[in-house]
Amino acid sequence: MLIEALIAVAACYFIVSLGRQPFASSLTFPLFKELVLPLGWFFIVFGAFIIVGAGNAVNLTDGLDGLAIVPVMIATGCFGVFAWVVGNAVLSDYLQLHFVAGTGELAVVCGAVIGAGLGFLWFNAPPASVFMGDTGSLALGGMLGAIAVATKQEIVLGIVGGLFVLEAVSVIVQVISFKLTGKRVFRMAPIHHHFEQLGWTEPQIVIRFWIVSVVLALVGLSTLKLR
Repeated sequence: MLIEALIAVAACYFIVSLGRQPFASSLTFPLFKELVLPLGWFFIVFGAFIIVGAGNAVNLTDGLDGLAIVPVMIATGCFGVFAWVVGNAVLSDYLQLHFVAGTGELAVVCGAVIGAGLGFLWFNAPPASVFMGDTGSLALGGMLGAIAVATKQEIVLGIVGGLFVLEAVSVIVQVISFKLTGKRVFRMAPIHHHFEQLGWTEPQIVIRFWIVSVVLALVGLSTLKLR
Protein backbone atom coordinates (compact mmCIF):
# COMPACT_ATOMS: atom_id res chain seq x y z
CA MET A 1 0.00 0.00 0.00
CA LEU A 2 2.86 2.37 0.79
CA ILE A 3 4.54 1.71 -2.56
CA GLU A 4 1.20 2.16 -4.35
CA ALA A 5 0.66 5.45 -2.53
CA LEU A 6 4.13 6.75 -3.40
CA ILE A 7 3.67 5.92 -7.08
CA ALA A 8 0.20 7.50 -7.10
CA VAL A 9 1.43 10.68 -5.39
CA ALA A 10 4.25 11.00 -7.94
CA ALA A 11 1.81 10.47 -10.82
CA CYS A 12 -0.62 13.07 -9.47
CA TYR A 13 2.20 15.54 -8.90
CA PHE A 14 3.20 15.34 -12.55
CA ILE A 15 -0.43 15.51 -13.71
CA VAL A 16 -0.93 18.73 -11.72
CA SER A 17 2.43 20.17 -12.76
CA LEU A 18 1.75 19.62 -16.46
CA GLY A 19 -1.77 21.11 -16.34
CA ARG A 20 -2.92 24.70 -16.30
CA GLN A 21 -3.43 26.17 -12.86
CA PRO A 22 -5.65 26.42 -10.90
CA PHE A 23 -7.81 24.04 -12.97
CA ALA A 24 -5.26 21.19 -12.85
CA SER A 25 -5.62 21.01 -9.06
CA SER A 26 -9.41 21.41 -8.98
CA LEU A 27 -12.26 18.93 -8.69
CA THR A 28 -15.01 19.01 -11.30
CA PHE A 29 -18.52 17.65 -10.91
CA PRO A 30 -20.68 15.79 -13.44
CA LEU A 31 -24.00 17.45 -14.37
CA PHE A 32 -22.65 20.89 -13.35
CA LYS A 33 -20.76 22.62 -16.15
CA GLU A 34 -19.58 25.58 -14.06
CA LEU A 35 -18.99 23.96 -10.66
CA VAL A 36 -15.28 23.60 -9.97
CA LEU A 37 -13.79 23.13 -6.51
CA PRO A 38 -10.15 24.29 -6.17
CA LEU A 39 -8.23 21.90 -3.91
CA GLY A 40 -4.74 23.31 -4.33
CA TRP A 41 -1.95 20.89 -3.59
CA PHE A 42 -4.36 18.77 -1.55
CA PHE A 43 -5.55 17.54 -4.95
CA ILE A 44 -2.41 15.39 -5.11
CA VAL A 45 -3.52 13.53 -1.98
CA PHE A 46 -7.05 13.25 -3.31
CA GLY A 47 -5.89 12.01 -6.70
CA ALA A 48 -3.54 9.48 -5.09
CA PHE A 49 -6.45 8.18 -3.00
CA ILE A 50 -8.50 7.71 -6.20
CA ILE A 51 -5.70 5.80 -7.93
CA VAL A 52 -4.86 3.56 -4.97
CA GLY A 53 -8.53 3.01 -4.19
CA ALA A 54 -9.33 2.05 -7.78
CA GLY A 55 -6.43 -0.38 -7.91
CA ASN A 56 -7.45 -2.17 -4.74
CA ALA A 57 -11.16 -2.14 -5.62
CA VAL A 58 -10.44 -3.98 -8.88
CA ASN A 59 -8.16 -6.31 -6.93
CA LEU A 60 -11.01 -7.21 -4.56
CA THR A 61 -13.36 -7.76 -7.50
CA ASP A 62 -10.99 -10.30 -9.06
CA GLY A 63 -12.38 -13.32 -7.25
CA LEU A 64 -14.15 -15.36 -9.92
CA ASP A 65 -13.17 -16.38 -13.44
CA GLY A 66 -13.89 -13.50 -15.82
CA LEU A 67 -15.47 -11.33 -13.13
CA ALA A 68 -12.99 -8.45 -13.12
CA ILE A 69 -11.72 -8.19 -16.69
CA VAL A 70 -15.03 -7.48 -18.45
CA PRO A 71 -16.07 -4.65 -16.07
CA VAL A 72 -12.53 -3.27 -16.47
CA MET A 73 -12.90 -3.31 -20.26
CA ILE A 74 -16.34 -1.69 -20.03
CA ALA A 75 -15.05 1.06 -17.74
CA THR A 76 -11.94 1.52 -19.89
CA GLY A 77 -14.06 1.88 -23.01
CA CYS A 78 -16.17 4.47 -21.24
CA PHE A 79 -13.11 6.45 -20.17
CA GLY A 80 -11.69 6.12 -23.65
CA VAL A 81 -14.69 8.15 -24.81
CA PHE A 82 -14.18 10.68 -22.01
CA ALA A 83 -10.47 11.01 -22.80
CA TRP A 84 -11.17 11.55 -26.49
CA VAL A 85 -13.89 14.15 -25.80
CA VAL A 86 -12.19 16.21 -23.08
CA GLY A 87 -8.94 16.14 -25.05
CA ASN A 88 -10.65 17.68 -28.07
CA ALA A 89 -11.23 21.43 -27.78
CA VAL A 90 -14.17 21.44 -30.22
CA LEU A 91 -16.01 18.43 -28.74
CA SER A 92 -15.43 19.47 -25.14
CA ASP A 93 -16.78 22.94 -25.89
CA TYR A 94 -19.83 21.49 -27.68
CA LEU A 95 -20.62 19.15 -24.77
CA GLN A 96 -19.77 21.85 -22.21
CA LEU A 97 -16.96 19.84 -20.66
CA HIS A 98 -13.70 21.19 -19.33
CA PHE A 99 -10.98 20.87 -21.96
CA VAL A 100 -7.83 19.07 -20.77
CA ALA A 101 -5.05 19.33 -23.35
CA GLY A 102 -3.28 16.11 -24.29
CA THR A 103 -5.72 13.67 -22.71
CA GLY A 104 -7.01 12.55 -26.10
CA GLU A 105 -3.91 10.37 -26.35
CA LEU A 106 -5.22 8.30 -23.43
CA ALA A 107 -7.94 6.98 -25.71
CA VAL A 108 -5.19 5.01 -27.44
CA VAL A 109 -4.18 3.46 -24.11
CA CYS A 110 -7.80 2.57 -23.41
CA GLY A 111 -8.12 0.91 -26.80
CA ALA A 112 -4.97 -1.11 -26.17
CA VAL A 113 -6.28 -2.27 -22.80
CA ILE A 114 -9.59 -3.38 -24.32
CA GLY A 115 -7.75 -5.36 -27.00
CA ALA A 116 -5.43 -6.96 -24.46
CA GLY A 117 -8.41 -7.63 -22.20
CA LEU A 118 -10.23 -9.52 -24.93
CA GLY A 119 -7.17 -11.70 -25.47
CA PHE A 120 -6.91 -12.28 -21.73
CA LEU A 121 -10.63 -13.09 -21.42
CA TRP A 122 -10.24 -15.88 -24.00
CA PHE A 123 -8.10 -17.75 -21.47
CA ASN A 124 -9.72 -16.35 -18.32
CA ALA A 125 -13.23 -17.49 -19.23
CA PRO A 126 -14.49 -20.26 -16.92
CA PRO A 127 -12.74 -22.54 -16.29
CA ALA A 128 -9.78 -20.15 -16.37
CA SER A 129 -6.35 -21.28 -17.48
CA VAL A 130 -4.79 -17.83 -16.97
CA PHE A 131 -5.40 -15.68 -13.90
CA MET A 132 -5.18 -11.93 -13.37
CA GLY A 133 -3.81 -11.85 -9.83
CA ASP A 134 -2.50 -8.74 -8.08
CA THR A 135 -0.18 -7.99 -10.99
CA GLY A 136 -3.08 -7.39 -13.35
CA SER A 137 -5.81 -6.10 -11.07
CA LEU A 138 -3.74 -3.47 -9.26
CA ALA A 139 -2.26 -2.21 -12.53
CA LEU A 140 -5.59 -2.07 -14.38
CA GLY A 141 -7.41 -0.43 -11.49
CA GLY A 142 -4.59 2.04 -11.01
CA MET A 143 -4.72 2.84 -14.71
CA LEU A 144 -8.44 3.59 -14.51
CA GLY A 145 -7.85 5.83 -11.51
CA ALA A 146 -4.99 7.67 -13.23
CA ILE A 147 -7.05 8.27 -16.39
CA ALA A 148 -9.94 9.55 -14.27
CA VAL A 149 -7.59 11.99 -12.51
CA ALA A 150 -5.96 13.11 -15.76
CA THR A 151 -9.31 13.72 -17.48
CA LYS A 152 -10.84 15.41 -14.39
CA GLN A 153 -13.56 12.75 -14.17
CA GLU A 154 -12.85 11.35 -10.70
CA ILE A 155 -16.49 11.39 -9.60
CA VAL A 156 -17.61 9.79 -12.85
CA LEU A 157 -15.22 6.93 -12.06
CA GLY A 158 -17.26 6.28 -8.93
CA ILE A 159 -20.32 5.85 -11.17
CA VAL A 160 -18.78 3.89 -14.05
CA GLY A 161 -16.73 1.78 -11.64
CA GLY A 162 -19.61 1.43 -9.20
CA LEU A 163 -19.25 -2.35 -9.20
CA PHE A 164 -15.67 -2.03 -7.95
CA VAL A 165 -16.81 0.48 -5.34
CA LEU A 166 -19.50 -1.94 -4.15
CA GLU A 167 -16.98 -4.77 -3.83
CA ALA A 168 -14.59 -2.59 -1.81
CA VAL A 169 -17.32 -1.14 0.41
CA SER A 170 -18.64 -4.64 1.15
CA VAL A 171 -15.24 -5.61 2.53
CA ILE A 172 -14.93 -2.40 4.56
CA VAL A 173 -18.43 -2.80 6.02
CA GLN A 174 -17.82 -6.47 6.82
CA VAL A 175 -14.54 -5.80 8.62
CA ILE A 176 -15.85 -2.82 10.61
CA SER A 177 -19.05 -4.64 11.60
CA PHE A 178 -17.20 -7.77 12.71
CA LYS A 179 -14.60 -5.83 14.71
CA LEU A 180 -17.18 -3.64 16.45
CA THR A 181 -20.07 -6.05 16.98
CA GLY A 182 -18.71 -9.51 16.19
CA LYS A 183 -21.45 -9.89 13.57
CA ARG A 184 -21.17 -10.13 9.79
CA VAL A 185 -23.34 -8.05 7.48
CA PHE A 186 -22.68 -10.36 4.53
CA ARG A 187 -22.30 -14.11 4.60
CA MET A 188 -18.88 -13.61 3.03
CA ALA A 189 -16.98 -10.65 1.59
CA PRO A 190 -16.28 -9.38 -1.04
CA ILE A 191 -19.93 -9.33 -2.03
CA HIS A 192 -19.62 -11.75 -4.96
CA HIS A 193 -18.84 -14.47 -2.42
CA HIS A 194 -21.99 -13.46 -0.51
CA PHE A 195 -24.06 -14.32 -3.57
CA GLU A 196 -22.18 -17.61 -3.88
CA GLN A 197 -23.27 -18.42 -0.34
CA LEU A 198 -26.86 -17.57 -1.31
CA GLY A 199 -26.73 -20.26 -3.97
CA TRP A 200 -26.00 -18.29 -7.12
CA THR A 201 -23.81 -20.20 -9.54
CA GLU A 202 -20.50 -18.69 -10.63
CA PRO A 203 -21.71 -17.97 -14.22
CA GLN A 204 -24.84 -16.27 -12.80
CA ILE A 205 -22.77 -13.98 -10.59
CA VAL A 206 -20.26 -13.13 -13.30
CA ILE A 207 -22.80 -12.39 -16.05
CA ARG A 208 -25.12 -10.43 -13.75
CA PHE A 209 -22.20 -8.34 -12.53
CA TRP A 210 -21.29 -7.69 -16.17
CA ILE A 211 -24.83 -6.43 -16.74
CA VAL A 212 -24.51 -4.10 -13.75
CA SER A 213 -21.25 -2.77 -15.20
CA VAL A 214 -22.89 -2.02 -18.55
CA VAL A 215 -25.75 -0.15 -16.88
CA LEU A 216 -23.34 1.90 -14.74
CA ALA A 217 -21.20 2.71 -17.79
CA LEU A 218 -24.29 3.98 -19.63
CA VAL A 219 -25.20 6.14 -16.62
CA GLY A 220 -21.64 7.50 -16.57
CA LEU A 221 -21.67 8.24 -20.30
CA SER A 222 -25.00 10.06 -19.94
CA THR A 223 -23.21 12.71 -17.87
CA LEU A 224 -21.54 13.83 -21.09
CA LYS A 225 -24.81 15.36 -22.22
CA LEU A 226 -26.76 15.97 -19.01
CA ARG A 227 -25.38 19.37 -18.02
